[in-house]
Amino acid sequence: MSDKSDKEEKPKKKKGGGMMIKIVGAVALLGIGAGGVFGLVAAGIIGGGTHEVVKVDNNPKLVRKGEEDPYAPVAKEGEGEGGAAGETDGDGGSEFRTVYYNFADDFTSNLKNTDALLQVNISASTRRDYRVVLWMKKHELAIRSALLIAIADTPEEEVISPEGKARLQKRLTAAINKVLTENEGFGGVDNVYFKTFIVQ
Repeated sequence: MSDKSDKEEKPKKKKGGGMMIKIVGAVALLGIGAGGVFGLVAAGIIGGGTHEVVKVDNNPKLVRKGEEDPYAPVAKEGEGEGGAAGETDGDGGSEFRTVYYNFADDFTSNLKNTDALLQVNISASTRRDYRVVLWMKKHELAIRSALLIAIADTPEEEVISPEGKARLQKRLTAAINKVLTENEGFGGVDNVYFKTFIVQ
């Protein structure tokens, strides 16, 4: 009978204690595995890694003398770029070629706080590809309006001196670039030149 009492006095083992250890171990292994996979993906070893967004610069590019401008109109046989026969670039000066856009009509406006009028005919230059010229043609109406506003905001004293005319050139250049930037995302005009300049 002592055998029975010995058996009864021993505590019974709980079932499932080993199962809990197995579950915790499995969860820990899954966590370690997932962390390892995440680390390999982040490092680019598997899954292609992180993808950086590379922004392509699609703005008009500077064109070197002698280089072909992919946006320039196709010249007729025997004519250079823009239709000028025998056009060549010199070896000196700027390494970039310059293209001019001539506004067909004059700009006439009153000057600021006076009865005087200013009438100018202008051209704009760019060293960038021909898209800038195409954009000036496309947005000529908006550019004309911006230039007339800039001229109307010019005092008469400003247009008499060479320094004042140079400041007006810079303001007109900025006005064109502002219109182009608002409409196309890029300006590209380097300078404005006066073909005629009459104060009345």
